[in-house]
Amino acid sequence: MSARETPPSEAELAAAMPALLARAYAPYSKFTVAAVVIDEDGRAHLGVNVENAAYPSGACAEQTAIGAMVTAGGRRIARVLLAAGSNAVVQPCGACRQRIAEFADETCEIVTVQDGRPTRRTPFWSLLPESFGPGDLG
Repeated sequence: MSARETPPSEAELAAAMPALLARAYAPYSKFTVAAVVIDEDGRAHLGVNVENAAYPSGACAEQTAIGAMVTAGGRRIARVLLAAGSNAVVQPCGACRQRIAEFADETCEIVTVQDGRPTRRTPFWSLLPESFGPGDLG
């Protein structure tokens, strides 16, 4: 995306999430997850879960989206949109909460998407209060 393009709106991103879910690789659990990380410049970074036959080697959707953000030069997360193929209300797992905390700004939100629409907003820091972060390393 060039600097002159207008970033997609949250509604546009949410509407595109069912198609993004179809890209997930979840042959073992059949539980697909898609994530969109919005960075400090409003840019959207996409991710899906990628399972592996050696179960601990898989990657969560949030993890792949954060990797895409960092690769594109983003350093702060303003918002994370999450959708599950089961249409369940999903929140980040514990490991992904820690990954998000590394980059989350003070107002970061987790937005649950169901049927291509945002349905619930959760302030990120309510999910991981008193977390360990870069400031704890002195």
